[in-house]
Amino acid sequence: MIKKLITTLAFLITAITGYSQQTTRLNSNWEFIRQDLGGIWEAVRPVPPGGPESVPLWQNVTLPHCFNARDAVDPDVNYYQGPGWYRTQLAIANPYGNGRTLLHFEGAGQKTDVYVYTTKVTSHLGGYDEWTADITEAVAAFKKTEAFQKQFKGKVPVSIRCDNSRDLETIPSQMSDFNVYGGLYRYVNLVYQPLVSVNKLFAAATLSKDLKEGWIDVKATFDGLTQAQNALGNVVVKDAAGKTVGSGKYVVSSPAFQGTYSLSKLRVGKPKIWSPSSPYLYTVQITATANGETFTQTEKIGFRNFEFTPHGPFMLNGKRLRLRGTHRHEDHAGVGAAMTEAMMRQEMQLMKDMGVNFIRLGHYQQSRIVLNLCDSLGILAWEEEPWCRGGLGGPGYQEQARQMMTNMIEQHYNHPAIILWGLGNENDWEGDFAEFDKEKIRTFMKEQNDLAHKLDPSRMTSIRRCEFCKDIPDVYSPSIWAGWYRAKYTDYKQISEDEFNKNNRFFHAEWGGDSHAGRHAENPDTYLNTPQPTDPKTGKTKDPLASKDGDWSETYICNLFDWHLKEQENMPWLSGSAFWTFKDFSTPLRPDNPIPYVNQKGVVSRDMTLKESYYVFQSYWTDKPMAHIYGHTWPTRWGNAGEKKQIKVYSNCTQAELFVNGKSYGTKKRNSQDFPAAGLRWDVPLSAGSNAIKVIAKKGNVIITDEIKQDYQTEKWNKPAKLVLEQVNSQNGTTTAQVKLLDEKGIPCLDAINWITFRLTGDGELLDDLGTSGGSRRVQAYNGRATIQVKTMKGQSILSVQSPGMSTVFLNLAGK
Repeated sequence: MIKKLITTLAFLITAITGYSQQTTRLNSNWEFIRQDLGGIWEAVRPVPPGGPESVPLWQNVTLPHCFNARDAVDPDVNYYQGPGWYRTQLAIANPYGNGRTLLHFEGAGQKTDVYVYTTKVTSHLGGYDEWTADITEAVAAFKKTEAFQKQFKGKVPVSIRCDNSRDLETIPSQMSDFNVYGGLYRYVNLVYQPLVSVNKLFAAATLSKDLKEGWIDVKATFDGLTQAQNALGNVVVKDAAGKTVGSGKYVVSSPAFQGTYSLSKLRVGKPKIWSPSSPYLYTVQITATANGETFTQTEKIGFRNFEFTPHGPFMLNGKRLRLRGTHRHEDHAGVGAAMTEAMMRQEMQLMKDMGVNFIRLGHYQQSRIVLNLCDSLGILAWEEEPWCRGGLGGPGYQEQARQMMTNMIEQHYNHPAIILWGLGNENDWEGDFAEFDKEKIRTFMKEQNDLAHKLDPSRMTSIRRCEFCKDIPDVYSPSIWAGWYRAKYTDYKQISEDEFNKNNRFFHAEWGGDSHAGRHAENPDTYLNTPQPTDPKTGKTKDPLASKDGDWSETYICNLFDWHLKEQENMPWLSGSAFWTFKDFSTPLRPDNPIPYVNQKGVVSRDMTLKESYYVFQSYWTDKPMAHIYGHTWPTRWGNAGEKKQIKVYSNCTQAELFVNGKSYGTKKRNSQDFPAAGLRWDVPLSAGSNAIKVIAKKGNVIITDEIKQDYQTEKWNKPAKLVLEQVNSQNGTTTAQVKLLDEKGIPCLDAINWITFRLTGDGELLDDLGTSGGSRRVQAYNGRATIQVKTMKGQSILSVQSPGMSTVFLNLAGK
């Protein structure tokens, strides 16, 4: 029974990782220290009787783990960049007589050294590609030492040094608008393999033009053939139900050959086609038998054709598909880059539920888990190497870029979701080197373009924002940002069409703007009246910029998204777009944002709490009936007594009826071109005090309802003069506190954006450094308030709040 359980577990882990045989995630029993050591001996030396005789002290951690889980958004410090060490002890027993024992890293940042006891096994440069450390010989040698039995009691000590120190001669540039994280922030696996095994498996799935025939060309590279007479194997293709639809046999018998073997080319009649609406996947399984031992590896593939037509739309499987896209960074509240598989799955499902069919993975190779989810959910992908900003470094810099491009393409070659290999991002952004030579950048960009096409002729290449290189890749995305960094959002269509006419294959990556979660506005477009200076060159007055002059409200960003989406429905030439970005993420370049060090352009917060703008996209991009009244996070509106206030409903239903305080204000029909909210908006007089708002929406026979309660304040306020701190909720040992800004008469200042600083003294723990509106100890107020949570630890604590120009206030918190 136990043996059967172990076999089943090994199979399940293999299915998760894509590797065969005995593969185990090494998540637990790790120790970590965030500093350098004097040498490897400090990680493995015996502990003297009575305990450690000196610091530093190691802390227990689980993987994945990031150096910068919290300090990336700490408002008072620069995030840590330097070395850190991990150590563990492994019980290693490879069942294969002459097999290899590997540590498989799914990603570690940014320079990594691997040790077995005091032996340095290997080093790796690059924080985003996968790699392995072969520890076979080092383990065998250590098992012969006295320390193996006496000090480590039959276990093998493994120590890993990660380092994310600043280095101009590595990619990505430290000028990039994201943190260059450190740590073992993706999974580490212990792998046992036979002597002969498949190193890389390439399964190219192609379709006939009429989509009625498919072929799978299977190629592979092998490890261990130099010590085997030959390897025999099978290639089997199975459909989603597990039925075999193709098979072949092969023999490889060139022990000195180190290249790629062509193993089999299989025909699949009437293949089921992969698409966002039906992401059908086949399984390719390859076995390799040598010396009486068998290695097995599987890959998921899909059949699809695609084309970015010159000066035209995107075609998938012979039909136009408008790419409805977003972007993603590997970043999350409380863990930094160390997202678990469950977190990734939740995030990608939220994208799919919003209607996304395309994603640009910015700006580096991302976890295989994310790409697997793109395949299974039906989300087309642009993945790019991390050559991002700063210019072009020397020979070592360029070799790293070549290697990371190669690794990305070879490791993610089989994913049907991928259609574009990105060559870089904003490579016109200088600053890392004294020389910024556009011709040298062009030359290297051409080399990378050629390399990508050589490694994978089936896909296209792309870059975003580098005008002097835009003729090099197959697809180009210029910078537009209408309504945020330039012009007005109503200028979007014209600017896009102008750019479309300048480029052979046009795609619009990156648009949108920042929104401070919980901040709402009655008049979000007032920034347009902000006085602007005159351009001395042209004599014209510059346009006001929402990024600089706007209110950063959710209200404004919903309008911006709403306008873009309604315009895109009438742009038949548009291949598609990808707004920036799905989730708020940390960045060292934005210390003065309302949440310090957070890029707030997401439609979900850094902890995946949905912002109002999420529902704007859902109303345009999904078919499943939905309706959402704008303002779920807007507790109090304001205005004059009797004044009509606009209530918006984002919905994909054909019609909706609004009720306020039980009274119907009529039914309206949805028209996507009727801005805002596709015509589902009502001007309604709200009552002073509490208001109950409800919508009943219909789509065919389906009825959807949504309701909220909003207070309406008619009292006028002066500037903020004092703070009021109160406990608003307490459950499961966690207390939520809220501070409000009031004027001298005690009237809430509902448009106040003052800086708020929370501090805690006592037994509890302040849940801050999360990079969210309600999880930051220094944050700008949203509608005259801010919240924070405290884990009380069943003790006594005092929470204090400060804001410039006002007296500090305190709140006693008692744990239960």
